[in-house]
Amino acid sequence: MTAVTPQIPALPPCATVRATVQLPIRLDDASEASAVSFSFDGLADGKEHVALRFGTPGAVPLVRLHSECLTGDVFGSLRCDCGPQLQEALRVLKKEGGYLLYLRQEGRGIGLYSKLDAYRLQEQGRDTYAANLELGHGLDERDYTAAAQMLKALGVSRIELLTNNPDKRAQLEALGIAVDAMRPTGVFSSVHNLAYLQAKVERTRHLIQLDQDDW
Repeated sequence: MTAVTPQIPALPPCATVRATVQLPIRLDDASEASAVSFSFDGLADGKEHVALRFGTPGAVPLVRLHSECLTGDVFGSLRCDCGPQLQEALRVLKKEGGYLLYLRQEGRGIGLYSKLDAYRLQEQGRDTYAANLELGHGLDERDYTAAAQMLKALGVSRIELLTNNPDKRAQLEALGIAVDAMRPTGVFSSVHNLAYLQAKVERTRHLIQLDQDDW
């Protein structure tokens, strides 16, 4: 098993809320949700990340950090579980309240075109991480400094984290966000993404319980 050793950055400088706007949302079950969208100034990586607030979050709100996935979130790609995870998070946050941070870190931070190049290598037999390495990237290049800045700008310092990825917890805690608990996401497996999900378990210790009968 290959584990990720993240490069944890120093505590980030303060960011500020730039603007807020009401954002009505249609979910994949055809229901509607009401969110408030936040943009920010002063984010460490200079990217246009956004946060969505649902309901009236409590003292320890539920938070989903969701890295952008154009192929899964928009086009419904079955090669990953990103789209279903995003929709699950929206449904849960609509019901319970909390925050979704949508982070512009396509392809574990390597970018869209590089991700598509990695898909091509996966078709030749590499797993998702081996493909990244062959292209000269790290196993996972995502940095959650901006996410910590966003939470602090929103007045959030303690959270329940909706994720299967222990690296998110490790980075946020190193950046000054207390993660009181991790709530796992669902397991959205199919014939198209089983190898991808298995690689996440074996390579980066994602907390995904796969049904071995599927193999």
